[in-house]
Amino acid sequence: MRKSHPVRRAVIAGAATVSGIVLLLSLKPASGPGADSAAGGAAPPVAAQSPQGGRGAGAGTLTGDAAQTQYGPVQVRVTVSEGRITEARAVQAPKGGQSDRVTADAVPKLNQAAVTAGTADIDAVSGATYTSAGYKQSLQSALDRAGG
Repeated sequence: MRKSHPVRRAVIAGAATVSGIVLLLSLKPASGPGADSAAGGAAPPVAAQSPQGGRGAGAGTLTGDAAQTQYGPVQVRVTVSEGRITEARAVQAPKGGQSDRVTADAVPKLNQAAVTAGTADIDAVSGATYTSAGYKQSLQSALDRAGG
């Protein structure tokens, strides 16, 4: 085959296009400490909300409503200190069969994301879409209770 054969050029162009698309799809959005300000701001922190029960400036442990998902209920309990989420923990999560593995993988990531973000605006965990959505719903419910 000659070096400038049209089929060869088409194969090379196709391979280059596929490689470029794969590289673009593998890029991840910024998620570092400065990413929120670079993206145009973040949701207001929990400190802007007043605590339930008059326990001082944003302190206490609050449990959100249980969110029903396709695989079972998800319920989150958060500890707020000085207006910041210091701990988040799922007190209910889907159980049984494949859900045990998914829950064991996803819940620690969701707990950490809630503490890091300080809001219910957290990313879903891949492979745990329903659990993530229920977690966010229950977390928001708990934070709403913190708001009074």
